[in-house]
Amino acid sequence: MPTDEFISRIEDSTARVAVIGLGYVGLPIVLAFHQAGMHVIGFDIDQAKIDAIAAGRSYISHIGTERMATLAKSDRFTGTADPSALAKADAIIICVPTPLTEYRDPDMKYVEDTARMIAGVLRKGQVVSLESTTYPGTCEDVLIPILEGSGLKAGQDFDVVYSPEREDPANPDFDTRSIPKVIGAADPKALARAHALYAVIVDEIVETRDLKTAEAVKITENVFRAVNIALVNELKLIYARMGIDVWDVIDAAKTKPFGFMPFYPGPGLGGHCIPVDPFYLTWRARAFGINTRFIELSGEINRAMPDHVIAELGLALSMHRQKPFAGSRILVAGAAYKKNVDDLRESPSLELIEKLEELGAEVDYCDPFIPEIKPTRDHPDLAGRQSVELTADYLKSLDAVLLATDHDATDYDLIADNAALIVDTRNAFSGRAVKGVLVKA
Repeated sequence: MPTDEFISRIEDSTARVAVIGLGYVGLPIVLAFHQAGMHVIGFDIDQAKIDAIAAGRSYISHIGTERMATLAKSDRFTGTADPSALAKADAIIICVPTPLTEYRDPDMKYVEDTARMIAGVLRKGQVVSLESTTYPGTCEDVLIPILEGSGLKAGQDFDVVYSPEREDPANPDFDTRSIPKVIGAADPKALARAHALYAVIVDEIVETRDLKTAEAVKITENVFRAVNIALVNELKLIYARMGIDVWDVIDAAKTKPFGFMPFYPGPGLGGHCIPVDPFYLTWRARAFGINTRFIELSGEINRAMPDHVIAELGLALSMHRQKPFAGSRILVAGAAYKKNVDDLRESPSLELIEKLEELGAEVDYCDPFIPEIKPTRDHPDLAGRQSVELTADYLKSLDAVLLATDHDATDYDLIADNAALIVDTRNAFSGRAVKGVLVKA
């Protein structure tokens, strides 16, 4: 059997791997391939990221400066915003955003623009891997046709694979290497090349039968989470009316060693996957004449949670502070979408801040991971806001603290000792002695 030159170059570490998009998904992949001894090209249109890497500076909180410094000094890494550099790569991995439009339809602009950029430099023998979460059929219907605009033919001159990202930022139990890697391709040759490529950085490869199956795996994982979070959010509302603490229920239920998996309520969904990905599937399903009522209902429940939290806060202000929203001083504790990360994407905290201010409240935020709110597409008016410093006097001056993100670094004892009213959406104050009033929402 003839030797596959691509696999040979991977195995002897002479291959070059390019990663497009150096954010929360792309940067860990760059670091993993570099640590494995490969030559890596990191591409991003954001020159600030390229400059930060060159300076050995981390712009993602859970990635240490020591790893970035090693990358910056290495002659096996090139950071660039020049698309022509991609022609030197044997494998090109796409890690770009796949958001929603204002009508909650898939926004494929970033994938399409990236594909057109690659098509301009594509050469024979390259492997292109899409990692961005998307709907089943994207590779065949969108990515491959654009790449074939180069005049080259997929499966003959170059290969396309799909391997969904599975990063869980700030989770100490899992990293790039320990998380099994799903791959899918159109033919056995492409699948073998994908296997060789990713086996360099992960311990377990999970092969699927084709591109569509691999695309469906990722979206299924996130739909599963979104539906179960919606369920527990609805249970929270039901049990609260009955005088039952849903957190106590979950703690007891999760002791069952089979048939139950704990999910937890919150002030709304955040991050780049869970609030977005289910709508990619519902959009695609409509093309096949299928109504996804269950998934869409889950989305409605989760999207309604910020309004529920605000209603609970308003009731608490009225009962315990005898004040309306207008003129009340409120602190939103936590801006990131999840604990211990500096990721603002789709964070419900931003929606909470805007809605509270629309109701006339004076709102600050504090977050040890986000000293300043960067520009976002949905909340541009919040750009430039800065995290306040927590002091006893400042907390005593507030009408309420709304705990939206339960970072480990938050000084809960300081808040518990000095806040007159705490509305806790994460059960962070459970078991703590609170001097003021504590309300779970």
